[in-house]
Amino acid sequence: MTKDEQWLLDEKYSGVKTPAFETDRKRLAREEPLAYVIGWQPFLGLNIYLDSCPLIPRPETEWWTEQLLQSTNQKIGSETRSFLDLCAGSGAIGCAALAQLPQYRIYFGELEPAHRGTIEKNIQMNTLDATRAEIRIGDLFAPFVGLRFDAIAINPPYIPETRVLADTVTNWEPAVALRAGVDGLSIIRRIAETLPQYLTPDGEAWVECDSEHAVVVQQLFESQGLHTELRMDQYDRPRVIVVSFH
Repeated sequence: MTKDEQWLLDEKYSGVKTPAFETDRKRLAREEPLAYVIGWQPFLGLNIYLDSCPLIPRPETEWWTEQLLQSTNQKIGSETRSFLDLCAGSGAIGCAALAQLPQYRIYFGELEPAHRGTIEKNIQMNTLDATRAEIRIGDLFAPFVGLRFDAIAINPPYIPETRVLADTVTNWEPAVALRAGVDGLSIIRRIAETLPQYLTPDGEAWVECDSEHAVVVQQLFESQGLHTELRMDQYDRPRVIVVSFH
């Protein structure tokens, strides 16, 4: 039995080899990602369900999200603040914020309407405070005109169209959540152009990016008069740009 099969057996079937387990083994044999077969992915102490097959949350994203939440927690005052999980997908980042930032109202922004139900399920199944959560469907910041956020987490599509990815990714995960034009920067360019309208004066935006284009991404935000800081992931690769007005 492979490591993935053992994990599947333990996590989904409590160690009991049922007919359904044998069916799921065939899904693994077809190179369907383990997280889709199990149905959820752990993320900062939560179980993130993947019913609508959004992008599977990555360890790198979990790494910087934890840092973002720690940084955001240090700024909590008596007033209610706002947090936006943009390009939310499964809502993993926003759900982690909902769990760890009790004084924040959490907004989820997502392009694909199919993911709304998945985000709602992740809020419910992790017994999070739905009264502080709001999901809006639309293109990037379009659903949030007139709002400003104290913290924005963005894991946008950033893979160049020409880059070859593993079959387990290409054949199963949504291309719209991965690819962003020939150079992988088409979505981040649009984000950089409009971000200043949606960030509070003392707010921060954390933007995940392709390691190979991290310096270019910094320049895109700096060209809008914003301050940037490049942070590494747990593998010591450039992974996230922290953007602010100062």
